[in-house]
Amino acid sequence: MVDPNNNNSPNARIASPWCRSAVATALIGAIFSIIILTLIVANYVQGRVHEIRIEKRLENLKIEIREDSVDKQALIDEIRLLDLEFRQSRLPRPSFARTGGYLLLAALAVFVLGIKWADTLKKKTQIPKLQQDDTGEQVRQAALARWSVAAALALAGLVVLLLVIIPHVDFSTTDAEDASYPTQQEIRQNWHRFHGPEGAGVTADANIPDNWDGKSGEGILWKAKVPVIGHNSPIVWGDRVFLSGGDPNRLNVFCFDAVSGNLLWTGDVKRTLPKSEEEEFEVMEDTGFAASTMATDGKRIYAIFVTGDLACFDFSGRNLWTKSLGIPDSMYGYASSLETFRNMVIVQYDQGDAESGKSRLFTFDGASGRLVWQAKRPVANSWSSPIVAQTETGIQIITAADPNVMAFDPNTGAEIWRAECLAGDIAPSPIYAKGLAFVVEPYSKILAIRTNGKGDVTKTHIAWSVDEPGPDICTPVTNGEYVFILNSDGLALCFNTVDGKKLWEEDIREDFLPSPSLVGDKLYLLTEKGAMIIAEAMPEYKELKRCELGERCHASPAFANGRIYIRGVENLYCIGKQ
Repeated sequence: MVDPNNNNSPNARIASPWCRSAVATALIGAIFSIIILTLIVANYVQGRVHEIRIEKRLENLKIEIREDSVDKQALIDEIRLLDLEFRQSRLPRPSFARTGGYLLLAALAVFVLGIKWADTLKKKTQIPKLQQDDTGEQVRQAALARWSVAAALALAGLVVLLLVIIPHVDFSTTDAEDASYPTQQEIRQNWHRFHGPEGAGVTADANIPDNWDGKSGEGILWKAKVPVIGHNSPIVWGDRVFLSGGDPNRLNVFCFDAVSGNLLWTGDVKRTLPKSEEEEFEVMEDTGFAASTMATDGKRIYAIFVTGDLACFDFSGRNLWTKSLGIPDSMYGYASSLETFRNMVIVQYDQGDAESGKSRLFTFDGASGRLVWQAKRPVANSWSSPIVAQTETGIQIITAADPNVMAFDPNTGAEIWRAECLAGDIAPSPIYAKGLAFVVEPYSKILAIRTNGKGDVTKTHIAWSVDEPGPDICTPVTNGEYVFILNSDGLALCFNTVDGKKLWEEDIREDFLPSPSLVGDKLYLLTEKGAMIIAEAMPEYKELKRCELGERCHASPAFANGRIYIRGVENLYCIGKQ
């Protein structure tokens, strides 16, 4: 029999003070590891819950701020406070996580060393053949050791994961910046996409010049050579003007100083090459490699080319991401312009015929290029551009193609409504005003569709349709009371938005590729030869004056900060008051 009171007995050796100390050390290390890991997880979860609440409130505020009846200054102040709160919540978390990660690693080391120490002490102890009860105690200790080692390995895996991930995540800028997208007021002050805010062609700036002459230089603040040809229109944000250009050898994005006209930087975009000779295509001269107008969300700029290459740059010219959507199956070459919604970029990628199932509407995250959602579109290839409209039932992405005018939820990509009412090659983009989406079928008709429907609204929500020669290129413009149509051959028409009654028709006897714009109660009509015709936006046509630029123009003008930016075939012009 083994005497338990004998210090030389096996049980006494197993329960020696040194062994008990080793086990206690391992236990303390395990407890501290669990506590630290719990605090790290709690820090992350609590921070994310708080930040999600702030993000949702910011989204709601930036929707509310577009309402005319609200106190905009109060909303702006609240947005700034929430943005500050967001940053204050986010900035300490990575530091806490890193410190916690190191402490967790130290606690795990204590735990593993304690286990190792206890195991070494047991091995040094020479244990004779044990009685039945001693054998049971040994089995229990072995099981405890196995569970301890498994727990140590699991905790070690977690801490390694934390230490690998945390240092590579920049919590201080990326997500916090993305939570602060431009307000409607900021968008209206700039010209962030083709045809301006909401694609409407309407500027809120009343201080736009109406007198200049390219030959004498009167009213021309600066003129800058564009290095590579392109038919896309300029976009403007703050003191920057952006264009794109392309040829068989290069695809480029250009950033000009809006004040001086200096070329600040050129961004290179890698072109997708055809996989086989069957995919090789010839680009039409009228379309070119860079017909699609760029878009910006005030932090990043986006460009897409005829090759299906989509690229994103920051305002300093750094290429953030590039992706290929595939060479499009487009009859005349891809030319749809980009749109933005909050911190996302929207791409209308129509190709093939309506039955081919190739057409898509894509939305990508601006910061990462990650696909947020895509929606299939039962339409043929088109050259129109999507618009984000602030309708009476909520924000909608409205698109036009053969045969459907369709509206989508910008958050999810879910289809809201569709009207089967168009045919042919659709290039003019839809416009929106006062609950109506206005679309044109080239050479055939003009329609107004109520935007408060659901599902198929073909038979229920077409407010009016008139059989008139709609434009094949130029996008219409409206002030909410009248809608103005401009055909490429110079035929201009005006309709009442309520019932579609034609108010006037005028043959201007000029060719037009740029779309018309509205400045207050004046129509700005830029001819292909570069003459700006300024007319009254009234129920009777009256030409007020003509301003000659002296260079051919294929692109629509941009209006911002009291200036007009016009892209000629070779040069970019800034027109303003000295």
